[in-house]
Amino acid sequence: MFRCTNVAMNKDYVVYPAVFDNIDNDGYYTVTFPDIPNTVTQGKTIEEAMKNAPDALAIALPDYKEYPEPTAIKTVQKNNPDKIVSYVAIDMKKYLKKFKSQTVRKNVTIPSYLADEAKAQNINFSAVLTRALKEKLGE
Repeated sequence: MFRCTNVAMNKDYVVYPAVFDNIDNDGYYTVTFPDIPNTVTQGKTIEEAMKNAPDALAIALPDYKEYPEPTAIKTVQKNNPDKIVSYVAIDMKKYLKKFKSQTVRKNVTIPSYLADEAKAQNINFSAVLTRALKEKLGE
């Protein structure tokens, strides 16, 4: 059995209960977090809602000086008997590194004909390199 105790104290990896509600939502699932007020996301399917939920947490939590203590999932289930309640987890360290990182300047060497052709077509070298690196890294 998974126990969720004091996970909010570890700022690198957090787990919070979430409420998935598709009642009166035109078929969409709205996701809310009882411990993180005003944090909401949605998905057209339960799978999409579950995929979007960690990002909503990751966007909201950096606004907190101290992360709120998560409510026991049984309490959240009791308060939301007609809704899906599930844990949502996010690796905050990984998220912040990926999405809040600063850009760095890199010098690269490429064939001159490519540089000339790219310049003539107003191609942004940084954007192309970033996109190529993400593709190569599987992101």
